[in-house]
Amino acid sequence: MIVAYTIIVVYSLALILIFMYALAQLNLLFNYRSAQKKEDTSPKFDFTNSKEIPRVTIQLPVYNEIYVMERLLDNIVTLEYPGDKLEIQVLDDSTDESIVTTEKHIKRLQKRGINIQHIRRSNRQGFKAGALKEGLEIARGEFIAIFDADFLPQKDWLLQTIPYFKNAAIGVVQTRWGHINRNYSTLTKIQAFALDAHFTLEQVGRSAKGHFINFNGTAGVWRKECILDAGNWEGDTLTEDLDLSYRAQLKKWKFKYLEHVKTPAELPVIISAARSQQFRWNKGGAENFQKMTKRVLVNKHISIKTKIHSVLHLLNSSMFLMIFLVAVLSIPMLYIKNEYAHLKSYFYMMSFFVISSVIFFICYWYMFKKSYGGGLKSFFKYTGTFFTFFSIAMGFSLHNSIAVLEGHFGKKSDFIRTPKFNIKTLQDSWRKNKYITKKPSINILAEGVLTLYFAFGMYSAFKVGDTGGDFGLFPFHLMLFFGFGYVFYTSIFTKS
Repeated sequence: MIVAYTIIVVYSLALILIFMYALAQLNLLFNYRSAQKKEDTSPKFDFTNSKEIPRVTIQLPVYNEIYVMERLLDNIVTLEYPGDKLEIQVLDDSTDESIVTTEKHIKRLQKRGINIQHIRRSNRQGFKAGALKEGLEIARGEFIAIFDADFLPQKDWLLQTIPYFKNAAIGVVQTRWGHINRNYSTLTKIQAFALDAHFTLEQVGRSAKGHFINFNGTAGVWRKECILDAGNWEGDTLTEDLDLSYRAQLKKWKFKYLEHVKTPAELPVIISAARSQQFRWNKGGAENFQKMTKRVLVNKHISIKTKIHSVLHLLNSSMFLMIFLVAVLSIPMLYIKNEYAHLKSYFYMMSFFVISSVIFFICYWYMFKKSYGGGLKSFFKYTGTFFTFFSIAMGFSLHNSIAVLEGHFGKKSDFIRTPKFNIKTLQDSWRKNKYITKKPSINILAEGVLTLYFAFGMYSAFKVGDTGGDFGLFPFHLMLFFGFGYVFYTSIFTKS
């Protein structure tokens, strides 16, 4: 009986936290809709007046990017901006042969009169944050634009972003990510789906009401003074971008988010790369929850509503842990429900929390409709995409929960970069990519066991109770079976 009640308590608390997060998402949807009705009247630099054009430094932090370096450099030098007010820093921490090819390419660009530097460090201390910090020491620009190796900004990108710094309170201008290989596979489609929700619903919804948002590590511009005032880059978390974003906003700097400016980038095309990226993001999120939550809560200049949204924002990655707990405990709960008749009213009450999924469905539909249009055909396409996304996201919950727990408990690990592939179409191959991790994780075996576990959950629906079964959780267990099965299968059979 003690075990049963413990399961009930943990299960209930996890459901309540998920419901609170869903309510926050719904509030962001209302914020997003109200933001669409407002005209942007932000002051801007007048670039017809050369005196108003500020000096800009572009930083390209790279590490072993042999497949995309040429594409990156050739794209960056096409950016339209006065040459006498632009410099490019290639912050190269590479340890492979890409050092040589990158150096040769940069020298060719230098001969064309392009102000580009190849900056090397003797070690990777602080990882990406350390490279950015070291480059900042010699950066001549008032504003620092940052691009990861797989990002391909449009030619007028600087002309669309830098003018907003006319407002001296703006510390960051962040743009929306685009996806050059969105339709490559199911994996890229669901990653694009999740990122689109973040870059519409969440970024706009928070910024519209003055809540804290985050620089996304790339495809954005910092005011150099803002970086220094906030304490500069720090490498003590795996998401240095989220860390500096919160420290800057606690210093009262404002962030400007430009939903209409898309910066195309490459999504991970194989699951080992996606796992690596997800682990870093989720562990870093938990690390920043530990680092920043108290600072947010004790700050007297932040509204209660902003504090609530900030805490839930920092808890974002921890939702995977809540989902995992609900998933694993749902099968014992199925048996408890049919064993203890006196708890029937409790289970009726708990069924209310299915509304969390309904809220997510509504919020994501609005974002999908805005991008792809409404109508019955679009709705059916969205429904299939949503449930595929939801299932696979739950399939990642064990992997991401481990990352979250490591972050909360302070276990340190290296910054593991996401391998890039330079892939756009199905004809492009990733199989000879030298950066792919070939050693399977022990977590993959556990995901295989969980696939069987949720198959048992579906079987249990037919066996519990004395009235022909209980199918209330059957759809949930079916999605979990599919999600964990997909993650397990692709992790095993998509090795190079």
